[in-house]
Amino acid sequence: MERFFKTDEQDGYKPRIVGVMLTVLALFVVLLLRLIYLQVVMGEEYYRLSMNNSIRLQTVDPPRGLILDRHGTRLAENRPSFDVNFTPKDAGDVGRVLSELAVYLQSPVDELLPKVKHNRGLGAFKPVLLKQDIGRDVLAAVEARRVDLPGVSVQVRLRRNYLYGMNASHVIGYLGEVSLEELKSGDHPGLRSGDAIGKFGVERTYEDYLRGEPGGRQVEVNANGQIMRVLQTVSPRPGRNVFLTIDRELQQRTEELLDGVAGAAVAVDPSNGHILALASSPAFNQNSFVSGIASDAWESLISHPFRPMENKAIQGEYPPGSTFKIVTALAGLEEKAIDETTTFDCPGFLHFAGRDYRCWKKEGHGRVDVRRALAESCDVFFYRTGQRLGVDRLAWYAKAFGLGARTGIGLDQEARGLIPSSAWKKKRYGVPWQEGETLSVSIGQGYVLATPLQMALLTAAVGNGGIRCRPTILQRVETVEGEVVFQAAHPEAGRLPVSPRTLKIVQEGIWSAVNGERGTARRVHLPDIEIAGKTGTSQVVGRKDSGDDYTPPHLRPHAWFVCYAPAGVPKLAVAVVVENGEHGSSAAGPIAREMVRTYLRKVPDGQRLAGDGVKVVIGGNG
Repeated sequence: MERFFKTDEQDGYKPRIVGVMLTVLALFVVLLLRLIYLQVVMGEEYYRLSMNNSIRLQTVDPPRGLILDRHGTRLAENRPSFDVNFTPKDAGDVGRVLSELAVYLQSPVDELLPKVKHNRGLGAFKPVLLKQDIGRDVLAAVEARRVDLPGVSVQVRLRRNYLYGMNASHVIGYLGEVSLEELKSGDHPGLRSGDAIGKFGVERTYEDYLRGEPGGRQVEVNANGQIMRVLQTVSPRPGRNVFLTIDRELQQRTEELLDGVAGAAVAVDPSNGHILALASSPAFNQNSFVSGIASDAWESLISHPFRPMENKAIQGEYPPGSTFKIVTALAGLEEKAIDETTTFDCPGFLHFAGRDYRCWKKEGHGRVDVRRALAESCDVFFYRTGQRLGVDRLAWYAKAFGLGARTGIGLDQEARGLIPSSAWKKKRYGVPWQEGETLSVSIGQGYVLATPLQMALLTAAVGNGGIRCRPTILQRVETVEGEVVFQAAHPEAGRLPVSPRTLKIVQEGIWSAVNGERGTARRVHLPDIEIAGKTGTSQVVGRKDSGDDYTPPHLRPHAWFVCYAPAGVPKLAVAVVVENGEHGSSAAGPIAREMVRTYLRKVPDGQRLAGDGVKVVIGGNG
């Protein structure tokens, strides 16, 4: 009986045992299928993910190319900088890590968090730049606590260094951090958050030469994202070295001469269009942009009344004043509206259409011809010449001389200037041109606008015999090994549409402006260097007829001076404008004179840089 019950009891457990075994077997089958799925079906994907967690590719920045002057003097180079990066995927508790890191960086955590959020979507394991150019004390504090700061790394990167501070700031320009929009645009492959890119000047124009090509390295990291070893490295290609046409000493001296005023000065080689100096005042410190400029500092720059962020040499548009009389004289002579013997009487004004158009010299110049009119800047002579020409013929010549159009120097945001015509006014304002407006245009007033660069190139063309050179700021580009990969050509932009005789008459007139007994630019005269030039005063507001001569400083006329030297075979052409400087002879002329003296300083003592027979004796009304 006992055996019977045991057998029945054992038979009752069998289904349970079988059920358990089947359940265990099913679980093993499920596990096996899952293992097959993970290893076979998803194996490649999970292998990729695991490799991304342990082995990463890092970009190695290329050294940015140097910027040098025409003689090889460095203007911009690179220096080492310690930057703090953060990889959120390695951090775990992002808030805790950033809160602790903020203490060592001496930055509020509210300043760090937006940078992390701003760069979401750029790659899970791409580091975010939190702070650039940290000091050695901060570096030591962060490195000593790396274990407690997962996801935080310090990278040594090259940072731009402008060797002469504010010198040539508008030419060289500056770098700025690449924006999120620029990163997403696809126009800058290889860049990542925190990288610098040219934003202004040469740094922007020649970015493709200067940047180089990034390299990379394959590194193994631990769970905290810290590098354990470097597996493989591909070296970057350094950026090309850019040699400018700028003469650093002349550039620096020009900026010293402009210190304290708003204005610009340009010096160009008349033989090839090389820009030897291009200064705008006031300047700005490029190094303040290297690690990111503070918002209050930026605000002070853009709100400054003298507009330091404007490159006045190519962006400043001013009425050229009496320097435009060179154009009127050339056009009048070439069109036979006047000749070298034509004289007009100047009583100090020209009465036309019921009003008096005054000459700058109230008592008048008497009877003058074109040479003396240029030398003494007689307004009445050019009023009458302009009347004979008409605005449309005058506009044609001005445009043929290169005014009213961009020069093509290559720097960003170059202005066009303005040369008015009757068709232009009808289209712009819907009203016909008035003959009285031609009088203003003939002396560089009214609607006429020009940049200092345009006037420097026009003056160079007058001095070199009528050849309009295309300006260039770039001399050549070299690799770090010294191989020349680009050499600037010297193409002509055209020729002045005037005869050699016409040109010589005008050359003689502006030579007399500096070297004649009654020339308006006598104070520019140098005993050992013959300069030919023209003064100019451009009105900001209309002239007053009242007895009150006081004018607020910001409404006073702009002062101009253009010249070339030596007068016979010029090596330098210069244009200077001083905003609200009033008189070209006293405000702009001395700056140009010192620029000439500085550039031609290597002439041996006692040797006179004289013109080839360009001499005129002014006597009587001649």
